[in-house]
Amino acid sequence: MRNKLIYTLVIAIACLLAAPQLQAASPKKPTAEEKGLASINKLSAQSLVGFLASDELEGREAGWKGGRIAGNYIVSLLQQWGLQPVFDDYFQPFEAYRVERQRPGKLQIHPDSIAAIKAKGVHQKYNMRNILVKIEGKRTDEIVILGAHYDHIGYDPMLDGDKIYNGADDNASGVAAGLQIVRAFLATGQQPERTVIFAFWDGEEKGLLGSRYFAMTYPEIQKVKGYLNFDMVGRNNNEAKPKHVVYFYTESTPAFGDWLKQDVQKYSLQLEPDYRPWDNPVGGSDNGTFAKLGIPIMWYHTDGHPDYHLPGDEADKINYDKLVEITKASFLGMWKMANEDFSSSKK
Repeated sequence: MRNKLIYTLVIAIACLLAAPQLQAASPKKPTAEEKGLASINKLSAQSLVGFLASDELEGREAGWKGGRIAGNYIVSLLQQWGLQPVFDDYFQPFEAYRVERQRPGKLQIHPDSIAAIKAKGVHQKYNMRNILVKIEGKRTDEIVILGAHYDHIGYDPMLDGDKIYNGADDNASGVAAGLQIVRAFLATGQQPERTVIFAFWDGEEKGLLGSRYFAMTYPEIQKVKGYLNFDMVGRNNNEAKPKHVVYFYTESTPAFGDWLKQDVQKYSLQLEPDYRPWDNPVGGSDNGTFAKLGIPIMWYHTDGHPDYHLPGDEADKINYDKLVEITKASFLGMWKMANEDFSSSKK
């Protein structure tokens, strides 16, 4: 199994390193957006999802071996691409606690809650790791963040048949999109106006723990002006509508909706977005962590499907053409978030 894992990893990285060579020549000088778009491709999406959702990663449960392998893989790519960590290390480690299994309850990350649990004596402890890198902007007073959780729910030895919850859609698809956007930003050859943080959260499936810990401890959280979230962007909710994607965004920031409408038309993106402006977008995923702080959000999501949180969420069921189109649309939105004004209309 170890040799198979190494072979899969080598193939995945080789495909990713080769992918930029697929860019086609243009008769005119391409814009920064066009350069970024040209770096986003189906082969990379397949390689990334294929590795992260492979059986060897055992469902990527936070705090377990498969989750740590996934984290190490993501960091290895970011290091190869020359990204700088937000902190001293690429990983932001954190601990989560709860009382013993016989008394189930939410995992806690706040120091006061942890102290109270430890005082009871018997408890469970999880060691988790966010991954945080940045591209410095020209301005130091404003930050925007792209985030996707890389954990899933692991495996269950008590199941008959397939015991591994591979999490291809939830959320290897979102991580794949996020990583391709990292590379797209680099491909533009331009420094953005705002600093961009690319975050890959751990512990989302256990209660948005990674994004909550970051928001609770990041000393410059007041500088964060916008957040884009990926969670489940690779499947079809309705096979008769393969271009469908739900696009949530903060209602008081109408620019977020306008940008996507303009880009779908300008770049002939093969998407049929369901635009859902949301006056209080606090539920569903890691977007809620930032919305609760009053930070405008975008969230791409392709809706539920019969394999949600089941072993059937496999890489071969991903609609890679749609995943690539969503990644392109998201890159364009993130590029604008990093460079344009999108002040809230709410006074």
